[in-house]
Amino acid sequence: MFLKYLCEFLGTMMLILLGDGVVANVTLNKSGMKGAGSIQITIAWGLAVMVPAFIFGEASGASFNPALTIALAVGGMFDWALVPGYVIAQILGGIVGGVLVYILFKDHFDATEDPGTKLGVFSTGPSIPNTGRNIVQEAIATFVLVFAICGMNQVPELNAGIGKLLVFGIIVAIGMSLGGLTGYALNPARDLGPRIAHAILPIKGKGSSNFKYGLIVPIFGPIIGGIVAVLLYNVIPWAA
Repeated sequence: MFLKYLCEFLGTMMLILLGDGVVANVTLNKSGMKGAGSIQITIAWGLAVMVPAFIFGEASGASFNPALTIALAVGGMFDWALVPGYVIAQILGGIVGGVLVYILFKDHFDATEDPGTKLGVFSTGPSIPNTGRNIVQEAIATFVLVFAICGMNQVPELNAGIGKLLVFGIIVAIGMSLGGLTGYALNPARDLGPRIAHAILPIKGKGSSNFKYGLIVPIFGPIIGGIVAVLLYNVIPWAA
């Protein structure tokens, strides 16, 4: 059991290191890749999910996402007894990943004046703030993620390696199609962990960590969307 928790911690930490790392690389001043744009960010986030999934998938299932963990438990596909430990490990991994990104890009954070750009490295935010609609946007995006992951069970003879490549494709598709709305958190740990890191780190001129948004939209939206996806998947008569 400890190995599963450790793998979820390390996997989420790596996910954030690579995912938040590409945002820092593209948006912070004096970075050699500043201005590379949303396409690089979207592809890199897909890879950030895929790489640790290959490493830790056999040991823990490679959830790295409380919304997915909870949804699978609701659908009877995951042991409820493991859920608290998984969620804690995922959030802690997100915090540590955020801290590592700050350590690596500390000089670039210092060279960047805009507080919103600095927060955007760590966490998501809406292009147009509207709490109700933003929750729905995150819920629908996460529904697509979780339903597609479950739906891979309908692909005959799909092996684990190809499945992880498909998850990369799912993440990239969601990002490119829906990412401009809320930053497509899809994952409470992906947002909350680094947001906590932003709050506790001595980032020069960082401004607010915006927990008013972060404790609502990127937590409840993904959890709702994930649960609906699993419940719908379970009622479809696939064998009919």
